[in-house]
Amino acid sequence: MTEPSKVIHVRNVGLEITEIDLHQLVQPFGVVTKLVMLRAKNQALLQMQDVDSAVNVLQYYTNTQPSVRGRNVYMQFSSHQELTTVDQNSQGRKNGEQDSQPNRILLVTIHHMLYPITVEVLHQVFSPHGFVEKIVTFHKSAGFQALVQYQLCQSAVQAQSSLQGRNIYDGCCQLDIQYSNLNELQVNYNNDRSRDFTNPSLPSEQRGRSSQSGYGDSGSLYGLQPAGVRPGSFTQMSNVAAIAAAFGGVLPHGVTGTNDRCTLLVTNLNPEKIDEDKLFNLFSIYGNIVRIKLLRNKPDHALVQMGDGFQAELALHFLKGAFLLGKRLEVNFSKYPNITQAPDTREYAGSPLNRYNNNAVKNYRYCCSPTKMIHVSALPQDITEEELVTHLEEHGTILNTKLFEVNGKKQALIMFENEEQATEALVCKHATNIDRSVIRISFSQLQSI
Repeated sequence: MTEPSKVIHVRNVGLEITEIDLHQLVQPFGVVTKLVMLRAKNQALLQMQDVDSAVNVLQYYTNTQPSVRGRNVYMQFSSHQELTTVDQNSQGRKNGEQDSQPNRILLVTIHHMLYPITVEVLHQVFSPHGFVEKIVTFHKSAGFQALVQYQLCQSAVQAQSSLQGRNIYDGCCQLDIQYSNLNELQVNYNNDRSRDFTNPSLPSEQRGRSSQSGYGDSGSLYGLQPAGVRPGSFTQMSNVAAIAAAFGGVLPHGVTGTNDRCTLLVTNLNPEKIDEDKLFNLFSIYGNIVRIKLLRNKPDHALVQMGDGFQAELALHFLKGAFLLGKRLEVNFSKYPNITQAPDTREYAGSPLNRYNNNAVKNYRYCCSPTKMIHVSALPQDITEEELVTHLEEHGTILNTKLFEVNGKKQALIMFENEEQATEALVCKHATNIDRSVIRISFSQLQSI
C-alpha cells in the first residue's frame, strides 16, 4: 500500500474537468497548495497543505464515490511526497508533452473552452514573446487547436515555457502547448480563424468555405462569436456558450438559451414573510437583478427583472416549484418586458450584492435547484461552528457543519434537514453581518459533509 502523502493522484480526469472543479472537490478538507493537470493521461496531482488533510480526503472518498461533471474520478496517495517544478516537468515528458524538438511553430490545444477563441485573442496571448507571422485555428478530435508560427524559434521556446498550462481567461481556456513538426504554415485567407500577419492583402474567407481544411475543421465552436473579443472581457462573450460550458457543454434540459424575456412573475408567495430583499437573495443565485416589485393588489405576487433572458430562464428552470417560507413557488415569464421604475419598486441594478458582477462563469457553474446544503463564505476568520449554528439555527434543524479555509478565507458548509429550511436560511441570512463581516450564502451541490 502506498505510504500516506499530502499529494493525491486523481485518475479519469476528463477534458471537461477543470482545476476549479478539483479544488471544489477537496476544499472542505483543507487548502490545496499545488495542482498539476496531466491532460495526456486524463490524470491530475493535487497537493494538500499537510498529510492529515490528504488523509481526510481519501478517507471520505473511500466510502463516497467522487464525481465531477457526471464523471467518476478515482483517488489514491501519490508516490510523490511533494510536488516540485522538476516533478511537473518530468510528468510532462512521461505524457509525451515534451517529446518534440523545439520549432518556431507551436501546436496549441485549448482545454475547457468556455469562451470562443479567435485569431485576435491568440495573437494577444502569444505576440508578447516575439513576432507572430501566422496563426491557423481548427478542430480535431483533441478539441479546439491552433498553429502559431513565430519568426524565430527562440520566441516559440520562450512562449512554450511561459504559457504552458496557463489560462487565457480566469479559470478556463487552458493552454496545452507542444512543438509542431511542420516547417511552414500555409494561410489562404485573413479572417477570424486564420491570419498571415506578413501578408495583410490576403482575401477574407467566402461564407461556407473552409479556409484551412488541411489542418482540420475550422468552423467556430459556438455560433455566437463576437468580433474583437479581448481576454478578460466577459461582457463581450456569449452567455449561451458560458452557461452551456458551465453545465458540461450542454444546457440543462428545458433551458433553450434563446429566451429574451427578462422579467419573471412569481406567485404563491407568503405575503406575511416575503420582501424584496429575500427575493433578491434567492433569484440572484441565477443572475443579476435589475429591480423587484411586490404587487400590492395581489400580495402573493411579485415581478423580478433579471439582467438578461438567459438568467431569467435559468431562474425559472431551477426555482419553479421550490418551497419558500411555507409556500410552493410558481415562476413564469411575465407579459411585461421590464418593470417600470416607480416608488413601489426596489432597485438592485447597481447593487454590489449582485453575484454576477465578477467571475460570472464560476457562478453559472454553481447554479442548481435548492438543496439541503448551503455554502457560506466571507466569514470572520475567528468564527466558530457554534457561533455559525447560532446565527442560522432559527431557520431549521442543522444536521452537520464544517468550517474550512480556501486561500486563507474562512468558509463553511451547513447541512439542514430539508431543502425548504436551507432555502429559508439563504433568503434570510445572505448578506447579513457576523462580527462586521457581510456573509455570502449559496446552495451547495455536495450531498454530504
